[in-house]
Amino acid sequence: QVQLVESGGGLVQDGGSLRLSCTASGIIFKINAMGWYRQAPGKQRELVADTTSGGSTNYRDSVKGRFTISRDNAKNTVYLQMNSLKPEDTAVYYCNAEIQSLIGVPRNYWGQGTQVTVSS
Repeated sequence: QVQLVESGGGLVQDGGSLRLSCTASGIIFKINAMGWYRQAPGKQRELVADTTSGGSTNYRDSVKGRFTISRDNAKNTVYLQMNSLKPEDTAVYYCNAEIQSLIGVPRNYWGQGTQVTVSS
């Protein structure tokens, strides 16, 4: 059974920084894309950033220049460094990964979510 476990959320003031981590565990043959999504109250879940196994990255416009996604393939871990945080970044952040176990096709997995709150 594959699991994604996130850590690093919390409460921070406007302009502050946080670093989120997400580690995949279980029977894993290969991890393709890994990424971070967020969902604010009353809003749809949206992509924040993602990265391929080769290291290519993609960001939503509102976080470009402030957030950095990275991954450590040896540790099956993806990170999201968030700088210059704004109140509008407040949301539950979810890790997502496309993972292939030893048998079968790649599947999409989600973490349990971690709360990020930015106070003004």
